[in-house]
Amino acid sequence: MAQQDISIQQLVDKIENNEIRLPEMQRQYVWQSTRVRDLLDSLYRGYPSGTILTWETNEQVATRAFAVDQNVNMPMQYQLLLDGQQRLTSLSAILRGEPVQVRGRKRPIDILFNLEHPDALQFITEVNENDSTDSSAGEDTSEATEDELLERFNKMAFVVHAKKLAVLPHWVSVTKVFKENSDASILKAAGITFMDDPRYDKFTDRLKKLRAIKDYNYRVHILEREKSYEEVTEIFVRVNSLGAKLRSSDLALAQITAKWRDSLKIFQDFERECDQKGFPLDVAILLRNLIAFATGQSKFRAITGLSRNQLEDNWKTSIKGMEYSIDFLKSNVGIESPALLSSNFILIVIALLAHRRNYNFTPDFVAQLRKWVLLANVKGRYSHGSSETLLDQDLTAINQPEDLSILFQRLRTQVGSLDIHARDFENRNSQSGYFKTMFLAFQKDGATDWRDQLKISLKHIGKKHRLQFHHVFPQAVLKRVGADKHNINDICNFSFISERTNRKISDKEPADYLSAIVDKLGEEGLLRQCIPIDRQLWSVDRYQDFLQARRELVAKRMSDFIASD
Repeated sequence: MAQQDISIQQLVDKIENNEIRLPEMQRQYVWQSTRVRDLLDSLYRGYPSGTILTWETNEQVATRAFAVDQNVNMPMQYQLLLDGQQRLTSLSAILRGEPVQVRGRKRPIDILFNLEHPDALQFITEVNENDSTDSSAGEDTSEATEDELLERFNKMAFVVHAKKLAVLPHWVSVTKVFKENSDASILKAAGITFMDDPRYDKFTDRLKKLRAIKDYNYRVHILEREKSYEEVTEIFVRVNSLGAKLRSSDLALAQITAKWRDSLKIFQDFERECDQKGFPLDVAILLRNLIAFATGQSKFRAITGLSRNQLEDNWKTSIKGMEYSIDFLKSNVGIESPALLSSNFILIVIALLAHRRNYNFTPDFVAQLRKWVLLANVKGRYSHGSSETLLDQDLTAINQPEDLSILFQRLRTQVGSLDIHARDFENRNSQSGYFKTMFLAFQKDGATDWRDQLKISLKHIGKKHRLQFHHVFPQAVLKRVGADKHNINDICNFSFISERTNRKISDKEPADYLSAIVDKLGEEGLLRQCIPIDRQLWSVDRYQDFLQARRELVAKRMSDFIASD
């Protein structure tokens, strides 16, 4: 295996000129902006930053596009990037000032550099193993005041772009530094007009050090041309399974594309179709559904024993099942978005169940299935313990008798009572099945925004009509009386209203704004979102009584919703 030291600037140029490409086994770009920030900080400080792995080949290998733009020219000689995509895509976006494209949307990666940063490192990086794949995610500002944030950011060398920082003289866009060879405009913006300014040397040295990042050399390991695609896939899987760099679905995708060339485009086409129909799904759930149809089980390791023909045949039947599953959720359950599911695994059970019964159901069976879906969703069937094992149990259960008694029995064994009680809402967050099903129950009952009267929905297209979670007792009100975050963000302190209405209410106390809503809409306008109409409970000193009263109302509403046809 050959080795070569290549600078970041040269690697970025190679990506731009199509001399480095991505094989289809690679996953999409997933880094958050905060990880780009940390990469720049490491390179700026001269810390090690890993290696790059590529493959030179004469094989005709299916590729996928980088998340940054590349030239249209297609040189004869190129390398396939096996390890280093996230780093090189991020650096390409920063050095070239290009946005990244994720799920069909272009988003800038804008990092600010602090010319006044302390010399010594001030923070220890926190690693979140369950990172979001939203590459635009910024700094965590949820638990600090503006003064605390500014104090924290001023101790950092790099920060994800924030408008209030960008206007300060000592903060400058990293991309601007790379795109301008002269320091003149940057120093002028920082208030330095003379070389005898005591900050002149410090700032110019730091700008020089920042630009030197493009000269950092990565050690590039290059696999030999003689290696087969199958062997390179195995190398890719081994390299990326160390340190849990990739999800199991990413490794499964690599193994599938090794057996079934050009299959990624087929998967992405269906993924795009789901997105266009308003029910966006990740390739990962589509692959797990494929494995379930092929083997009756969900674990990705089952791919090993499947041939290309088996993968192709079961893909065709699996997408039919998934289409039915999506339509069933939207039409029969009222779940119009995967955001309302506590787990996408529910989709797979419905899909395989429909396939096994040849899409032929009685009305009673459909009513049972709707009830199981809602109970599995609210109780978080696949949100506790080993979710794959639980899914496999349910996939086995649907081969049994014609009714769904075994599915209900397994759920009851897992969570105990299938009834909904007021106490169940305690210690739940907005990601829980209880909160999602609370929304479904309110929507079914015709709950509307309190101002413009649009029925609550996740599908509103106007920015001002977009749904938000509003604190019935605003955070500022509860903080004034010393309530903690957990108590403030109790899910029974949330209502569903538009951004415009939320801003209008702002931090008014319930007693000040709920009375006006009752005068406008009547008590029914509040009851549709289970807001207690006892005005004594709208006082901040009765907050705990309000929560208990609302929990009882919501529990009753959800029970009725689940039991209804």
